[in-house]
Amino acid sequence: MPKLKTRSGAKKRFEVKKSGKVKHGKAFAKHLFTFSKTPKSKRGTRGTSHLRDMDAKKVIKEMFPYGG
Repeated sequence: MPKLKTRSGAKKRFEVKKSGKVKHGKAFAKHLFTFSKTPKSKRGTRGTSHLRDMDAKKVIKEMFPYGG
């Protein structure tokens, strides 16, 4: 059997950690100043976060064949 390929879009957006958690960048963080956002929402979109367990399970199963 040939090796299974990882989805390239997922490779760029998610990172599967050893603990089984999936790390991701926050949404709506690009083009912060092209339309008005509140300072609270700008702070909220900063940095990274982890997916919830049910979503992480789906992402690993469908997009990372060797992820866990």
